[in-house]
Amino acid sequence: MLLLTALLVVACNSSQPVVRTKKPVNRKPNTSVSSRSNAKKPYKKPAPENRRVTPNKPVASRTGQNGDLQKIGEKYEAAKEKSSGNSTVYSKEEILEATTRVKVTTAMVYDYIDTYKGIAQNNMTQYGIPASITLGQGILESGSGTGPLSVLANNHFGIKCHKEWTGPSVRYDDDEEQECFRQYEHPSESYRDHSQFLTTRTRYAGLFLLDKDDYKAWAKGLKAAGYATDPKYPDKLIGIIERYQLAKYDAEVLGTEYVSTGKEPSILEAGRDNAVADSDLYQVIQGDTLYSISKKFNISVDDLRRKNNIIDNAISIGQSLKVK
Repeated sequence: MLLLTALLVVACNSSQPVVRTKKPVNRKPNTSVSSRSNAKKPYKKPAPENRRVTPNKPVASRTGQNGDLQKIGEKYEAAKEKSSGNSTVYSKEEILEATTRVKVTTAMVYDYIDTYKGIAQNNMTQYGIPASITLGQGILESGSGTGPLSVLANNHFGIKCHKEWTGPSVRYDDDEEQECFRQYEHPSESYRDHSQFLTTRTRYAGLFLLDKDDYKAWAKGLKAAGYATDPKYPDKLIGIIERYQLAKYDAEVLGTEYVSTGKEPSILEAGRDNAVADSDLYQVIQGDTLYSISKKFNISVDDLRRKNNIIDNAISIGQSLKVK
């Protein structure tokens, strides 16, 4: 009996659940290289690349940037320094404006004429465009060779690329931002291209029916044909031709006698007072202002500015002003 009881007790105890005395070990997930590479990662949009696309044609930076401004400034100062040695001419300043606005001295204009008159005369012989017109346009539109386009691209006439142009170019803010302008290796190429530009476009055909010594008709004809949008362009061009006696280069090509217009800037002579040979001109002396000069000659300040292409009240001693 006792034996049976003992067997029953042992059987009951063996059916109870086993109690663990140790905490289970938390196994870390497998982080092998292979498992990481197979894991799916969330999509992340790549940051945009800051790449500069290289254009097909060489493009110069905007003229507002430091490098271009320095180049333009150096060109202007070099031209001014060269002209300052010419003591026979007034240091008169005037504003030349077409593609850009540039202030130059009379001596700088004369230096420009001496440099390019031969090219203009050769082009007159070859293409039939008066040298006075070509030179006058070059002076006006390039700022006597110191304007941004003439410095950066040797483009003295502001000729834009147009569809047919396949040569190098620069970008410059004109009627619209960063417009395309032709670039040349030498200014003489710009002069030749200007002549070809006029001779190959039908809208300028009427110009070549005009007399080669009639620069006034040519200046007005250019405006009528749409060469320039400035309504005062013919007057500006004619004024330059007459002030600097450019028509004499036409006469040399045509073999005719040149008759002076009498409007050439007067020559500065040592010890001379402010009364110049041309009674229509007045030479500025110390203490003069536009207002005092306007009262002296009974002309308004606005008229005085307009006659002399002055955009502010700045005048300099020795400057020659039109007063009539």
